[in-house]
Amino acid sequence: MKNEKAMYALTYGLFILTARQGEKDNGCIVNTVGQVTIAPNRITVAVDKTNLTHDMIAETGKFTVSVLSEKANFDLFRRFGFQSGRDVDKFAGFGGAGRGENGILYITEGTNAWMSGKVVSSIDLGTHTLFLADVLDADMLSEVPSVTYAYYQAHIKPRPQAPSEPSGKKRWVCKVCGYIYEGDVLPEDFICPICKHPASDFEEME
Repeated sequence: MKNEKAMYALTYGLFILTARQGEKDNGCIVNTVGQVTIAPNRITVAVDKTNLTHDMIAETGKFTVSVLSEKANFDLFRRFGFQSGRDVDKFAGFGGAGRGENGILYITEGTNAWMSGKVVSSIDLGTHTLFLADVLDADMLSEVPSVTYAYYQAHIKPRPQAPSEPSGKKRWVCKVCGYIYEGDVLPEDFICPICKHPASDFEEME
């Protein structure tokens, strides 16, 4: 690819995708929700297969999408994006949610709308599954503009904090959460301890 940064010119929203299986509620951050038809009203969402939410949707065929707004704070991204539902209850101690008629929680904190979907088909994309779903219910929560990935990068994600004393070592910053790694070489198999993204999502700091 001549210049992969061209991909950054694509516009993305940010969403919390939720599901429920049995008595378990879970959710994760995604940026791949889009309306594809109006009649019938259908949306698609691509979900990483490593996410528990993916497995829950694959089993139940149901999900809810909450649209993050510019009022969303970084704590929402930490809760739903930087930890696994296989290890923690992401909704423990969290009061910013309501339960829809489909039994799935939608997020009321830092969002402007939600919609519930019923899967009608899916496509295996290798690392992800693309779910096509009928929109069964939806509602607006506020008039605050939807957050874009660019807005998240510029206004929500914390700025990298350089060490107070120069160490003389090279530094790499995670493009997702701002974590800084110091060392002569960034290992190819390094995983960010904050957001769990791989070394490919780091860039060397000047």
